[in-house]
Amino acid sequence: MASFYSSSTLVCLTLVLLFCVQCTLGGITCESLDRSTCAFAVSSSGMRCVLENRLRRGGQEEFSCRTSDIEAENLKDWVETDKCINACGLTRNTVGISSDSLLEPQFAQKLCSPQCYQECPNVVDLYFNLAAGEGVFLPKLCQASSNARRSMAEIKSSSAAAVGTAPGAAGPASGSAAVAWAPGQSETGFVSEAAMAPC
Repeated sequence: MASFYSSSTLVCLTLVLLFCVQCTLGGITCESLDRSTCAFAVSSSGMRCVLENRLRRGGQEEFSCRTSDIEAENLKDWVETDKCINACGLTRNTVGISSDSLLEPQFAQKLCSPQCYQECPNVVDLYFNLAAGEGVFLPKLCQASSNARRSMAEIKSSSAAAVGTAPGAAGPASGSAAVAWAPGQSETGFVSEAAMAPC
């Protein structure tokens, strides 16, 4: 009976020690991260790290990593990979946490790409919450971004087809380009049309 208690005590003590060592050695603290790993990292407490900068007296910029008040969902001890940084159109030198980049079409396109949206849960979680804070549902933003790209592709393909000559018209002279004018427009400017009375 004594050996049972000593072995169970030993097992419990080992588990407690293992847990304590894991907490002290395996945890990420934002303040210990450098400029190249801070942005888009998540601490062991689940809080997002934020890169901050300040101007020193000599005019030099100084960077530091701090723990933000923003909690990551289901993520802890995470330093974002270079693969995701590149796939999502981010940079390691991103200062602060802001939803402003969601307004940039190129960024939204990269964020919504399958390489980012399906492979980088940390980045998607961050921007999902930032978008929600602005009253935007990220999947809808991605759908709109996708539709905008599709619309642009259709416009480009239809304009390429419109550059040809009209049926029955003579083809363009050798070496010259054909131009398709918008309705109501001619080579010299806008063609005036009778104004229609509003309904």
